[in-house]
Amino acid sequence: MKISGNLIDIFKRDIYPAEISHEKGVITGIRRISKSNQHYIMPGLIDAHIHIESSMVTPGSFAASAVSRGTTAVISDPHEIANVLGIDGVKYMIEDANKVPLKFFFGAPSCVPATEFETNGAAIDQEGVETLLQMPEIKYLSEMMNYPGVIHEDPVVMAKIKSAHYHKKPVDGHAPGLAGEDLKKYISAGITTDHECSTIEEAREKISLGMKILMREGSAARNLDNLKELLKTDPGMVMLCSDDLHPEMLVKGHIDRLVSRLINEGYDLFDVIRCCTLNPVNHYGIDAGLLRPGDQADFILVRDYHTMGIEETWINGIKVFGEGHVLFRYQGTGAINKFNSTGVRARDIEVVHPEGKMRVIEATDGEIITGEISVQSGGKGPISTDIKNDILKLVVKDRYNDAPPVVAFIKGFGLRSGAFASSIAHDSHNIICVGVSDNDIVAAINRVVEMRGGLAVAMCNTIDYLPLGISGIMSPEPVETVAAGYELLSAKVRSLGCNLSAPFMTLSFMALLVIPALKLSDKGLFDVNQFRFVPLFYG
Repeated sequence: MKISGNLIDIFKRDIYPAEISHEKGVITGIRRISKSNQHYIMPGLIDAHIHIESSMVTPGSFAASAVSRGTTAVISDPHEIANVLGIDGVKYMIEDANKVPLKFFFGAPSCVPATEFETNGAAIDQEGVETLLQMPEIKYLSEMMNYPGVIHEDPVVMAKIKSAHYHKKPVDGHAPGLAGEDLKKYISAGITTDHECSTIEEAREKISLGMKILMREGSAARNLDNLKELLKTDPGMVMLCSDDLHPEMLVKGHIDRLVSRLINEGYDLFDVIRCCTLNPVNHYGIDAGLLRPGDQADFILVRDYHTMGIEETWINGIKVFGEGHVLFRYQGTGAINKFNSTGVRARDIEVVHPEGKMRVIEATDGEIITGEISVQSGGKGPISTDIKNDILKLVVKDRYNDAPPVVAFIKGFGLRSGAFASSIAHDSHNIICVGVSDNDIVAAINRVVEMRGGLAVAMCNTIDYLPLGISGIMSPEPVETVAAGYELLSAKVRSLGCNLSAPFMTLSFMALLVIPALKLSDKGLFDVNQFRFVPLFYG
């Protein structure tokens, strides 16, 4: 079969009219032709690090949306479902991904659980990591979030890294803010990437030590603007990634959106395309085509590379998207879950303490890093939320056991009334809720419990909700359906006063104990910098 167009050749750094021949899924020849064609041909786009579960849909449903955006492959870390179901969760993702043509390259989750300071649904120990690394579908060791364990040479952590090296599979990193001698020791363990850089100075130090930087632009964490100058200085050391991409953003764009943005801002066309094609292929050693004879026929056709309007997407020589339609059918895999929690009562979330200074988590829009502020609490009786100063109640409830909820306070959500809850709470995916009124907090949490996972918004006697029956973090529905439901809930949250760009996504990271500075797990308030629990009130 032959396709002609203006070939964007990332190796020759040239654009020229060409005819591409492919047979049985492989490119057999590329020849220059004299006549120009209206569209451009370029390699299929690759997301270098994503948690599919954050799109709230299965791999198959994700694929049906992603191919329409020119995505032909993703480097996927199934860390989220692994925290709920362990190796069975990883196998579920692989099984479902095999039902669609999009190329999923999965990692072996390295930190399940992420810490010992929270309750999750399963554990993947060193033996489990070894089992996964032996599977051909597993291409790398997923982000090593336990950077203290690496620095202090924890035997279990080091054994997991050693297994990856033995199987000649790269190790992804996760080291926000790490610098100096600690960073050198972390990288010297053989950890080769990081997607947590928030400043270009941090990224450049890591690059100087040989680490690849994944420039992240997701739903909650958006660091591309701070890092994009690396395309001018270190184009071979960077890749593009989403990390966590909620459904309403996925239907609007994927890596194509970032490519268009960077090209229109004047960054070199070939460097931009290489960082989401050639660079991840070389780093992870994946079987994804780059428009060379002998490569898999993975490519896309666009009318204009400035707008990245996708006309066609081809994977292994098969057209999977064209004329505005996805050209494959997906029938989902059966649901799996683990949810053993019962509901809560208003008295379960009361906080009573004599007058004193209280630790409060401070959230910032667009960041998953939090701060800590000190607030003077009231006197007698239960401590109430303070709408005027945006001090709201934050609750985390163990979903795997019938344990009592844990309560703290948070600033930055801006609610004037109501509450919203979710069973998506990184990384253990317990139930998390923020709200003004105890009654609304209880109603939102209890609806999530009744659904055995999902999102809920409560205001007085009304509750809006979105079920997530697959592990409490994904829906079997198409992305467009889930996105519509999710946007309705987000709009409801905003009508209650919250101005965050992605309120549910931001909420989901308030329990993530590996990102500084102050977070809340189902076991208590946690100081990430000191890596220990701290009391709600200062002593």
